[in-house]
Amino acid sequence: MTQLELDEAKARELEEKFDPEMRFRPLGSLAGRIVGGALVALSLFHYYTAGFGLLSEMLHRGIHLAFVLGLVFLVFPATPRGYEAPPASRFMTPLGIPLLDWVLFAAALAAVLHVPLIPLDDLAFRVGNPTSTDVALGAILIVLLIEANRRTIGWPLPLIAISFMAYALFGPQMPGIFVHPGATVSQLVNHLYLTSQGIYGVALGVVATYVFHFVLFGVFATRIGLGQLFLDCAAWVAGRYAGGPAKVSIFGSALFGMISGSSVANTVTVGSLTIPMMVRLGYKKHFAAAVESTASTGGQITPPILGAAAFLMIEFLNLPYTTIILASIIPAFMHFFGVFMQVHFEAKRDGLRGLRPDEMPDLKAAFKRDWPTVIPLIGLIYMLFAGYTPYLAAFTGITLAVLVGLFNPMRRMRPIEIVEGLRDGAKYALAVGVASACVGIVVGVVTLTGVGFKISFIVTSFAADMAQASAAVLPAWVMGLQTLTLLFTLILTAIVCVLMGCGIPTTATYIIMVTVAAPALGLLGVEPIVAHFFVFYYGVLADITPPVAIAAYAAAGMAGADPFKTGNTAFRLALGKALVPFVFVFSPSILLVAKGFNWPDFATAFAGCVIGITFLSAAFSAYLLVPARLWERLVLAVASILLIAPEIWSSIAGLVLAAPVILAQLARRRAASMAA
Repeated sequence: MTQLELDEAKARELEEKFDPEMRFRPLGSLAGRIVGGALVALSLFHYYTAGFGLLSEMLHRGIHLAFVLGLVFLVFPATPRGYEAPPASRFMTPLGIPLLDWVLFAAALAAVLHVPLIPLDDLAFRVGNPTSTDVALGAILIVLLIEANRRTIGWPLPLIAISFMAYALFGPQMPGIFVHPGATVSQLVNHLYLTSQGIYGVALGVVATYVFHFVLFGVFATRIGLGQLFLDCAAWVAGRYAGGPAKVSIFGSALFGMISGSSVANTVTVGSLTIPMMVRLGYKKHFAAAVESTASTGGQITPPILGAAAFLMIEFLNLPYTTIILASIIPAFMHFFGVFMQVHFEAKRDGLRGLRPDEMPDLKAAFKRDWPTVIPLIGLIYMLFAGYTPYLAAFTGITLAVLVGLFNPMRRMRPIEIVEGLRDGAKYALAVGVASACVGIVVGVVTLTGVGFKISFIVTSFAADMAQASAAVLPAWVMGLQTLTLLFTLILTAIVCVLMGCGIPTTATYIIMVTVAAPALGLLGVEPIVAHFFVFYYGVLADITPPVAIAAYAAAGMAGADPFKTGNTAFRLALGKALVPFVFVFSPSILLVAKGFNWPDFATAFAGCVIGITFLSAAFSAYLLVPARLWERLVLAVASILLIAPEIWSSIAGLVLAAPVILAQLARRRAASMAA
């Protein structure tokens, strides 16, 4: 095995070790076959309906949730002790699984399928007039969802859902603006259980209709060797230059993100190769881990999948898929560019070498071996841009991936590996499936009580007060009151997004923030697609922001580095991505498809971002052309903010401010070269 050869079995083992959503209960032989059969059946159900026609909306979502929720109780144990060897099969542990979990499995099936199996005419009559059975089963489903999410992703999302339900029930006791008439338990359960605005709402629908299929596609694309080809291409493009493995990490994660929307999956798959190489070439362990985790979060903002956000945006914004993808191109580039520049400056400062020729892959041999693996991705992208539905595109991609796996003589996939792919694809989708249903509880409470608009009013009012205080000390020509109000609203929204995203899957964070925070931006005239991208980007940032930087901690575990130090470094590396969302709010042209797009505005914003991110990277890395002094770093940091601000005059001011630093750096580099 060469140093750049991907061991997929090892990658899956690392993923289960470091990602709580992928950590599963060990099962005995018979239990493993039963659960595995159910997982394969779930994948086949989605594969068949994607290609040959979806069921009615409620029935399709119900079957999906019944499988997902029921299987969670068989696959994820209730306590950490459940990750030990399975107990012997006894009365209280049939097939090595606790009897309680079998009961919860059966209860999940009954509670979930009750609503989809009600005739539509009868269901329409019962909305607002639930029977006692409806209320009982609805309450059971809510409790099961809370417990399922606790098992898969921990307490953050369940606590948010519980808090929102408490708000709905105790409305008259709420303080100030948050007072509302309140709802009875029956009314709350009715809204969350029997309508399409709660558990069976858009969030569950998108996962059941789109996200599951792309998770499955990513599994098969990786197993037929597409991930290996991406890594070989990345090594060939960037490996020979200073700090080569770190740059391979960035390019590899960018390419790998096209087929995997999971930050942790990207981190452990690409990082299993790049982190040891970075450490061997001289990078500090925490920096190597931070580079990989930061680059890997880009998988959630990389077209064509964007994690799952692209499909959620299609539903929320009612925009074509191509519009969402075009809008995502430049921001994704800015993220990877920002990480690349910091890595480059660190490598130049510390004199780190690139890969030697004997450490580089043979790209010609790689393409000769793996070129067929590109066919499924090309087919999927073609179907998406040709206007076909995303699930039919995923069906095409999965089908082509299986065919390539069966008939590619250089990397043939055995039938048992296809079954394992179907099993693992379903297993990887369990956590996001129950999270989307739990998010439906939050969305349902928002639509029932109107609390989203109250939160938006509070945020904008507080931002307006901060703006007035700032306007009293700032000259009017620097920034007007309206712009200051928007700026402070963005800052507050960004902070809430990052905090809300701690420990919650990005898909769930995005839906909550769109429901709760995005309306605040709408009140200030921000275009919907811009507001959605803003909250989405900051939700993704939570994966590398302490104290719950799940991707950074996974990378730290692989590198043997300090987790908190890794998280702090990863956040620093991602500051380019943290600043870019402010750019596309103040200059929407950078999203390419926003209203009022024009090329001069785009060129100004793009050039300012590129130069500004370069200067900011130099300031943090203490290197531009030669090692930077403290005053140079401070000047570059201020100049970068002026350049990133999407105004021609601020950009000119930033360049003028940075000019002395550039001249001083040039002079020192010239002196150093003459001395040599």
